[in-house]
Amino acid sequence: MARPRTFDEDRAVDAAMRTFWTFGYEGTSTQDLCEATGLGRSSIYNTFSSKRVLFDRAIRRYLETKTARQLELIRSSDLPIRERVRQILWDAVEPDPADPLGCLVVNTLVELAPHEPEVAEALDRDHAVKIEALTAAFRAAQAAGEVDADHDPTALADYVFVVLSGLRVAARGGATQAGQEAVVASALRTF
Repeated sequence: MARPRTFDEDRAVDAAMRTFWTFGYEGTSTQDLCEATGLGRSSIYNTFSSKRVLFDRAIRRYLETKTARQLELIRSSDLPIRERVRQILWDAVEPDPADPLGCLVVNTLVELAPHEPEVAEALDRDHAVKIEALTAAFRAAQAAGEVDADHDPTALADYVFVVLSGLRVAARGGATQAGQEAVVASALRTF
């Protein structure tokens, strides 16, 4: 008879997510995952079957948590659009100190998406949801007179997420907080 699991699978996925976020997919060894999760190799492979399956679960967890928070903020009609955008961008300037630097999505876009169509597709779907929500928020802001009507709301939404990605890459590269703050201030002056 098989022994029952004595660990929390969700905690293991969270720990793996942070490890992949820090080192990337290729840079993360099975031993790294064992150390991060506190599990032995056999437990990892018996539960997740492969490093790739664990990575897929980790990236899904990242998308679920990060996207849900961003969408909640984007759809928050009680804040002016500039404040919503500032808060989205500020997440890169002052990230949660418990989080690794940068962004698991950006790292994965660079590392895996060019040669892993399933990964690229999942990230594209997630991005499309955020762009659609922010585009709708910019349209509503235009109707309310917060944003000039001559701006393309979809282009503004794309711009915000490009700036966010750049801020996260810069943070991982050692950008100063003052430099990051200046980028956010400049971005907010574009609309």
